Amino acid sequence: MKILFDFLPIIIFFVVYKMTGDIVLATAILIPATIIQVGFTWFKNRTVEKMHLASLALVILLGGATVLMGNGDFIKWKPTIVNGLFAIVFFGSQFIGEKNIIQRMMGDKLELPFKVWRTLNLAWVGFFIVSGVTNLYVAFTFSEEIWVDFKLFGLLGMTVIFIILQGIYLSSHLQNKE
Repeated sequence: MKILFDFLPIIIFFVVYKMTGDIVLATAILIPATIIQVGFTWFKNRTVEKMHLASLALVILLGGATVLMGNGDFIKWKPTIVNGLFAIVFFGSQFIGEKNIIQRMMGDKLELPFKVWRTLNLAWVGFFIVSGVTNLYVAFTFSEEIWVDFKLFGLLGMTVIFIILQGIYLSSHLQNKE
C-alpha cells in the first residue's frame, strides 16, 4: 500500500496527461498532488522521508517552471536530478562514518562483509546514474508521450529489475542475524 501511495502523484500526472495530452496541465495537477501527499504523510506520521521532501522541492521548482513557461522540458529533468542527488549521497556515504548508506539502511537485518556492502552501495550509485542518463535520453530523443510512459513504467521497471539483480547478488552472501 505504501508503494502505491508513494507513486500516487506520478499516477495522477500520468492519467491527466493520457486524458488531455497536455504536459503543462498534468504538471499543474502534479504540484498540488505532491504537496497533499507530503502534507498527509506529515499529518499522519509527524515525519516525512527526505526523498519525499527532495521530490516535493523539485516538483515545485521544475513543475512551477513548466507551468509558468508553458514548457514541459523543465519537468522532464526532475527524475534525472533526483537520481543524481541520490547518486551523490550514496557515493559520499562511502567516505562519511564507518558505514555507507546501504549498510545504515539494511545493516540491522543483514550481516555482510564490508566489501559486499561497498559493492551494493556502488551498484546503487551506478543504478542512479544509469536511470538519470536514460531519463534524459528518452526525454529528449523520443516524443513527449513516450517519455510520460517511460517515467511511470520504464523507470519503475528498471528499478524492479535492479532490485531483483541485487537480490540475486545478495543471496550468495546472506547471513541472517539471529
